[in-house]
Amino acid sequence: MKPQFEIKDRSIIDDILVSAEYGTLALSEDDIPYSVPVNFAHQRDIVYFHGSLKGRKAEMISKNPLCSFSVVEPYSMIQSYFSSSEGLACPATHFFRSVSIQGKIEIVSEYDEKVLALELLMQKLQSEGNYKPMSDEVYQKTINITQVFKILIADIKGKVKLGQHLPQERFDMILEHLELRGNEIDKLTAKEMIEQREK
Repeated sequence: MKPQFEIKDRSIIDDILVSAEYGTLALSEDDIPYSVPVNFAHQRDIVYFHGSLKGRKAEMISKNPLCSFSVVEPYSMIQSYFSSSEGLACPATHFFRSVSIQGKIEIVSEYDEKVLALELLMQKLQSEGNYKPMSDEVYQKTINITQVFKILIADIKGKVKLGQHLPQERFDMILEHLELRGNEIDKLTAKEMIEQREK
């Protein structure tokens, strides 16, 4: 990764993990890759997700617990003419922030940790509340038959691509086009571009 794209502040990486709606889990068995989107929550250096007791994901994890996990926070699509007047396709891109994790998956077997993991998931997916906490005994049977996994993070990296590497003229052209298009994501992208440029 080019140094100008790397996120070095762990708190920003954690913010991306909190705001991301889902992540992509990448597994491998006998040199055959497999990736699947999962809802997740994280705490410190652990990523939690849940799934079925049976199925391809669980079977592959049992044979090879090493994994990659990635999340992407998308910003605006940047058409080629947003930053170039030469009619070339090459400048077309997509701005984003992302997190890539390498780690090892373990099955969560302790009941209290399963409750914690599922509560973290609910807090993320339904932050407004309006549900009985996962510690309520009404969930005991369900929790006992729910498979909960955790990724023990061995390495974590963040990346941000918001035009911070571009010459000022191209940067300003993009800002102008984003303002003209004026979608909510464009307004957010422009704001983040300026903040990233000032760092």
